[in-house]
Amino acid sequence: MPLRLSPTLRDRLAAAERPLFGGWVCSGSPVMAEIMAGSGLDWVLIDMEHAPNGLESTLAQLYAVSAYPVTPVVRAPAADPVTIKQILDLGARTVLVPMVSTPDEARTVAEAAQYPPAGRRGVGSALARSARWNRVDGYLQNAADHVSVFVQIETAEGAAAAEAIAATPGIDGVFVGPSDLAASMGVLGQQTHPDVIAAVHRAFDGVTTAGKPVGVNAFDPQAAHAYAEAGASFLLVGADVALVARASEALATTFIHDRDDPTRASY
Repeated sequence: MPLRLSPTLRDRLAAAERPLFGGWVCSGSPVMAEIMAGSGLDWVLIDMEHAPNGLESTLAQLYAVSAYPVTPVVRAPAADPVTIKQILDLGARTVLVPMVSTPDEARTVAEAAQYPPAGRRGVGSALARSARWNRVDGYLQNAADHVSVFVQIETAEGAAAAEAIAATPGIDGVFVGPSDLAASMGVLGQQTHPDVIAAVHRAFDGVTTAGKPVGVNAFDPQAAHAYAEAGASFLLVGADVALVARASEALATTFIHDRDDPTRASY
């Protein structure tokens, strides 16, 4: 029986004629993951770093999004080779690893995602969803074609080393995180601070010089459009939990707070 596997983010970007816009799934809910996957967005990020996700819930969300023409990415909680191996064995075809600030750290990530001799990923494809329990012909020999590896630059040190990080063999692209970048620069919570934006642009320049795609997190629409114009080829522009939080607040404003406002006409 022919298998239908979603494209990796690397392959999706290579075929794209415009920036790819995605949504963050932070709730840990397969239902929310499916809602986001069916929205028309290009890609979704299933988060294991800041969300209540373990391996089982991540697998459930991969199942939930698999019916839709969206590219799933799983963000590991850290650059831990064991965790990266487990995420890949779940069938995630693109992994994003946070807090990578040096080429050495990038090399560790790349090696964790590749089988020997290129890396040190443990071999368990016959037992895992990654190779569909040995139903993917030649998975071991061609595993690099089935996996894409992205790292996240989130510090001033990382932004300065962006070109070398992106040029690391086995790294397919770089995603810039302005929130932690702002924190590392002493302007916590100010993602649109001019110095932070300048550092993001420096990272963009470095990654582009290395010939790799660069992405960024930007929930502010104006910032997102500006980063897309500046060369970002993939962006996260919203999160399930943030969308629900703001929409539920709007409901409360419409039906409770406005009703209690004595300057408004009575109902």
